[in-house]
Amino acid sequence: MNSKETADLILTQEQKDHFASQGYLVIREFVSAQQCAAINTIVEDSLHPPLAPLEFEADVRYPGAPVAKTALGGFTPRRLLHAYTRETRFRQAAANEKLLAVLKQLMSAEHVALSQNHHNCVMTKYPGFGSETNWHQDVRYWSFDRPELVSMWLALGEEYSINGGLSLIPGSHLTDLDRGRLDANLFLRTDLPENLELIDSAVSANLSCGDVLLFHCRTYHAAGQNRSTTVKKSLVYTYRDVSNQPIPDTRSATYEDIELA
Repeated sequence: MNSKETADLILTQEQKDHFASQGYLVIREFVSAQQCAAINTIVEDSLHPPLAPLEFEADVRYPGAPVAKTALGGFTPRRLLHAYTRETRFRQAAANEKLLAVLKQLMSAEHVALSQNHHNCVMTKYPGFGSETNWHQDVRYWSFDRPELVSMWLALGEEYSINGGLSLIPGSHLTDLDRGRLDANLFLRTDLPENLELIDSAVSANLSCGDVLLFHCRTYHAAGQNRSTTVKKSLVYTYRDVSNQPIPDTRSATYEDIELA
């Protein structure tokens, strides 16, 4: 790598401070249009017809999802699972040298591992049947020594509120909410004034193709339904410092994580 390429791997202090205080960071045009086009081609080939392993909207039972696979839209894809082992282009995106350098800076880590058990997928959101995801922390069902993982969300097209793009609550990764402020599935309860005040501070990520959103596993985020006319697609991975081990015999330890060089 030449000196300019090396310099491009270094985050500014402002970017690092933003992630530390807000719990997320957007880096524009992180992946080239050509790379995104190649990934999109693979995604389209994997959706028509849908190639296993995958999850359907009817499986998640989120608001707006078909109630069963036998219902209208029941076989609408939600996630193409096990992305890292599905295709070479997905692996290259996951282990991109520039991305790993950024992750190491955000986590103050010498070595980074990719979780095969969390995210590791292509997320799709279809018009009409793409369900809503309520306010939550990803770490609610994860089990690690420390709740200090970072997820990478690569937009493969435009993402904004109308087509179900992500919104985040800045600084929420630093808060510890009482259990009573969460519902039975650990989503923020929207019947509580203190939660509504928190939700009112949310911002929309508003991503374009090739933009990357990096967010802390404790950052509260949500996404609405897709009210556009096109399918929204995103490649999503989760990473940890190799010293932050999954708890044995939990879902987080089902498959061995992949240490990336």
